[in-house]
Amino acid sequence: MNCHNARNSAETDLEIAAVYRSYVVRVLVITGAGVSAESGIPTFRGKEGYWRNLDPIKLATPEAFARDPKLVWQWYRERRQRIRDAQPNAAHEAIAKLAQCADEFLLVTQNVDDLYERAGLPREKMVQVHGDIFLTRCSRCHWRAELCDAHTSDDRDKSGLAGVRPSTIEFSEQEERQENGVPRCTKCGALVRPGVVWFGEPLPSRETERVENYLQRDPCGVVIVAGTTATFGYIIDWALRASNHGGALIEVNPEETPLSRFATRLAREPAAIALPRLADEFSS
Repeated sequence: MNCHNARNSAETDLEIAAVYRSYVVRVLVITGAGVSAESGIPTFRGKEGYWRNLDPIKLATPEAFARDPKLVWQWYRERRQRIRDAQPNAAHEAIAKLAQCADEFLLVTQNVDDLYERAGLPREKMVQVHGDIFLTRCSRCHWRAELCDAHTSDDRDKSGLAGVRPSTIEFSEQEERQENGVPRCTKCGALVRPGVVWFGEPLPSRETERVENYLQRDPCGVVIVAGTTATFGYIIDWALRASNHGGALIEVNPEETPLSRFATRLAREPAAIALPRLADEFSS
């Protein structure tokens, strides 16, 4: 692998793989937008992420939704369609393979798409800390549902479609309740919003509790951080805490990040190249 090693030796690669094979291994993988970008999903950073010449960072806010909910919904509908048209790449598939090899495994992702699940990763082994673009929730009450163009989970189960993402199923009931292209809550009538975390909002407590519970149970033997700029403090915090008992901390990113100086191994490659090699190392 084209890796720069913080310990500066090929011995570290062999050591990590040997440790992985020698005893019960708990694995934590943390990923960001760079992984899905390799499937054609634009990141929020740079001009390639712009939509109709609008900065997505300014659209993904509570203030933007309050000011122009129709515009925000139009953007999210186009984002969802782009995700539907995308396919999981080799990085998504490698992470699903790692999950099969590990004794205990958790993926913590900043991505709101469904590409990991479509690559074969069970949802119970994944935490989407920024939410799920295929879910909706009321802007006022606690009502939540599958997306406005999807059946509910019960409907999918009865149809023999359990496990299929809602984006593959048509649903018209909520669409009929839309007003000017903005869906409304079936319980209280307030505007429905995408089930994602916007800039300026806290991470959902239910998801962070799952991460904390995983970290507190036992140390991790392998921690991989891929495709994220690691600019949010919680990314570095989780990675360091998970690896602070001697676990390998591997960063996969073409660019240097604030996490790089802590890594025991640096893979300066795209995730779709580096992660399959890592998965092969650990499963051999």
